[in-house]
Amino acid sequence: MTPRVWAMISLVALIAAAAVVAMLRVPWTAAPAPRADQLAALDTLPHDAVAQGRAFHAALRPDMYLSLVVGLLVALALGLTPAGSWIVEQAGRPFGGHWLARALLGGFAVTLVGEVFALPLAAWRQSILRRYGLSTQGWGGWTVDLLKGYAVGAVIGAIVLVGFFTITHFAPRWWWAWAAAGAAALAILLSFVFPVLVEPVFNKFTPMPAGEQRTRLMEMAARDGVPVRDVLIADASRRTRAVNAYVSGLGPTRRIVVYDTLLEKAPPAEVESVVAHELGHAKQSDVLTGTLLGALGAAAAVCALYLLGSWSALLRLARVDSIAEPRAIALLLAIATVAGLFAGPAQALISRRVEARADQHALNLTHDPTEFEAMQGRLSLVNLGDPDPNPLEQFLFGSHPTAVERMAAARAWARAHPHP
Repeated sequence: MTPRVWAMISLVALIAAAAVVAMLRVPWTAAPAPRADQLAALDTLPHDAVAQGRAFHAALRPDMYLSLVVGLLVALALGLTPAGSWIVEQAGRPFGGHWLARALLGGFAVTLVGEVFALPLAAWRQSILRRYGLSTQGWGGWTVDLLKGYAVGAVIGAIVLVGFFTITHFAPRWWWAWAAAGAAALAILLSFVFPVLVEPVFNKFTPMPAGEQRTRLMEMAARDGVPVRDVLIADASRRTRAVNAYVSGLGPTRRIVVYDTLLEKAPPAEVESVVAHELGHAKQSDVLTGTLLGALGAAAAVCALYLLGSWSALLRLARVDSIAEPRAIALLLAIATVAGLFAGPAQALISRRVEARADQHALNLTHDPTEFEAMQGRLSLVNLGDPDPNPLEQFLFGSHPTAVERMAAARAWARAHPHP
């Protein structure tokens, strides 16, 4: 069989494997959250705070949609015209047009064009966050974080570019197989190293001092059968007033991370409710599930790119001979951008289902629906969320159930588990 036939077989197998993982690992049925309970929960929230959250999201909405449109148009303008391949050629010219220089410098140059167009929109978003008081950063701190993000992206991008085009250069017939394996391995590796190498770049983490709060969180994790290495406090207040907590890492790197803003603004019982939700993710190995789906998806994407590379009309638009050459970097990014737009709603749906299961885990672990509901209300109001957003936007972009859905689920749980 030809490499193309093997690529087709591999693509089908990878998609089937991802579907099996999703069917077995993602909860496709959600706990009840009656609409009547949602509306009742909404009425308990301060109307002025709800109005402020909705005004905040209305202010962000133009930037969000404009960012999507601009990102798509820039990607298509570079990838489906000779512009992208020309940029790559110019970037590699000082080094004699060497394929590695084209791959690395050309990739950075094409990405830089997109970042230049995105920068004003990012600044606009930051100005809105500052105006509504959610961001505590000055423009200097925001710029430093932006540069840190660029640096992290450059390191990961360099690994991807050099690795991918080294494979395509030395294995021109079977590059898709090696690249698919490499993409899957990189997705798995990043899940392990991100908590210990990347997160500290943006936040300072300090162990929670010994005391009742730390003891209760560690005891709750032990009671839940979720071993954690430590409880850390993230200095989120230097960047935001938002509150949050999460369980980070896999295996020996797993730790509970609590925002200092959460400790400042929420009583201990509500902090435990948030952490119990995050322990639900660890209990169900949601990070592992996401890693598996990410690895299978990355490998499938490489196979799909290889098969798409035979579409001569696409190659002619980009003025490239092969999708596996460095001059096709902009075309690859354009394809990835379009694919990401279509994949977004499916990823959001999976995320909402997983988050709803973690909510039920928190209720089962704490047996305290009152505190859970109070915490969901606090999260929505402090984070300037819209507790009951537009259904279409929730379907397209919502990574969590809405605040009123989560509060309603707590009320439904309380009715199903009455106190003796």
